[in-house]
Amino acid sequence: MTAARVEVEDTYAEAFRSYYAEVLITARDHRWLAHACQAVCGHASSSIFCDCEAGVDRVIDPTDDGADSTPDGRPGAVVQFHVPRFWKDAPARLERALLHRISQNVLTCPTTACFSRLDTADYFKLGRKLAFFGDGYQFRAVRYGRRVWVVPIMGGEFVVDRRFGYREGIMGGNLWFFGTSADAALEAAERGVAAATQVPGVILPFPGGVAGSGSKAGSRYPFLFASTNHPYCPTLRDKLGEASRVPPEVVSIQEIIVNGCDLPTVSRAVQAAIRAAVDTPGLVKISAGNYGGRLGKSWVWLKPELHPPAAS
Repeated sequence: MTAARVEVEDTYAEAFRSYYAEVLITARDHRWLAHACQAVCGHASSSIFCDCEAGVDRVIDPTDDGADSTPDGRPGAVVQFHVPRFWKDAPARLERALLHRISQNVLTCPTTACFSRLDTADYFKLGRKLAFFGDGYQFRAVRYGRRVWVVPIMGGEFVVDRRFGYREGIMGGNLWFFGTSADAALEAAERGVAAATQVPGVILPFPGGVAGSGSKAGSRYPFLFASTNHPYCPTLRDKLGEASRVPPEVVSIQEIIVNGCDLPTVSRAVQAAIRAAVDTPGLVKISAGNYGGRLGKSWVWLKPELHPPAAS
């Protein structure tokens, strides 16, 4: 029996602008590439308490027909790193996150190399800073038709681009999946993740792409600027009474977060996730989180056909 299609609420996810860098990591094989990606994306789920939000956009296998290419002809992965644009020192924070993560998690991973995917007017001279690890034995070169730094290391050489571009992106596209069971809500979120990750140009930074503890802006505690979204906590339904926003049959709500290169790309990923999840058995509703425009002005409508963009 086919599950009935659930309600998709006519609302929007309140996304906001970011600064982001797009980095290509290559390695000898997919096993070592996966190790590098797992390490460099560690502790990068949420900008609430992480230095950035990071994730793998897509994997490139040059042996596949029609696949994207890598400079050195080896397996590669495109990784995005985002910081909120509203941080006063956002570019500096992004550069620091890149420097720390690439130096500690890519340079240290056997057989890797690292390249910039963005050729922009704004850039960081990141290669030069990373190259200081060479202790005076580092040198500039042209490899694969690119201007790089080469750092002698015990495993051979580490090759890294001299410049890493960055530009504006989008953070905070999201979907909420309301389930009659914990399994139903999670299955819907997993279906959404699988579909969204097929859209080039986006990342889903939370563990497995799913956030099990969606937050709201602000807190009763002055040292926190985000806290549990209590009106949507099923176990608080009876305590909150009319203030609860959880339908009676719902016992779990799972969230996915989508960051990406621009608003149309994030919107495509959100729509792909909705289409993939809408028939999940036990799913009651698909919605999204927003704060009435207080957090960001980049709105990702769940029903874009009802909200055409304003004429320019």
